[in-house]
Amino acid sequence: MRAAMPIHRVAGAVTGLILLALSACGPAVLPGEGVVNDPDESANRAMHDFNVTVDRALIRPTAQGYGTIVPEPVRDGIGNVASNLDQPLYVVNDVLQLRFDDALRNTFRFLVNTTIGLGGLLDPAAEMGLYAEQTDFGETLHVWGVPEGDFVMLPIYGPSTSRDTVGLIVDGVMNPTRFVFDPPDSDYVTGLNVIGRFGTRYDFGDEIDRLYYESADGYAQLRLIYLSNRRYELRQNSGQEQEYFDPYSDPYADPYSDPYEDPYAQ
Repeated sequence: MRAAMPIHRVAGAVTGLILLALSACGPAVLPGEGVVNDPDESANRAMHDFNVTVDRALIRPTAQGYGTIVPEPVRDGIGNVASNLDQPLYVVNDVLQLRFDDALRNTFRFLVNTTIGLGGLLDPAAEMGLYAEQTDFGETLHVWGVPEGDFVMLPIYGPSTSRDTVGLIVDGVMNPTRFVFDPPDSDYVTGLNVIGRFGTRYDFGDEIDRLYYESADGYAQLRLIYLSNRRYELRQNSGQEQEYFDPYSDPYADPYSDPYEDPYAQ
């Protein structure tokens, strides 16, 4: 156990709080349907091509090997542990968003799964109706009025926005679970998260393969999916009026619609 929080983590958390203090009170207004801000599209497309290359050479074959060799119950257990380690971070962001009901729910879920669920291997909280109220610092910034910013394609991680990229960095710095463990235990936490992502790549392999390797314009399609899902999620959580299509709806409900069409294409 660490006796004191490392100074760089303190600085990161303070930086996040300063960002909140400087931002306007109240959720930022989200762009409507068809609005995309991608001034660095050329560089983003190059990064997307790099990510596809890395996926083809390393991530996809590793995920397929992992999914083939490791039994599903073991994969599920590892994924549950990795997910459980994120719960304290949800609680921190819930508090910063002043959503104290969600903070209590996520706290209780973490305590139940950490104790009865054997450190998160099992998910008895879900059987009790306690599901994770997922959130992140990107949403915290949204709640406090920070605008979405530009669309960004990050190396390996994939699609993001300027706001969500800042959120991703701050989340990585201030995650409470990282304050608890000294090396090499902290390395095991990181390893569990990486392995969990390989499991996700295996579970959604067909969908990702179609997007990366079969889509006429995988970059535009990935941009559409990310922005639509993210904006829909933030609108649902903040109670803002829905102004564009629900990304979880059936794309084949309209027989004349093209589910692969990019509505942002000019």
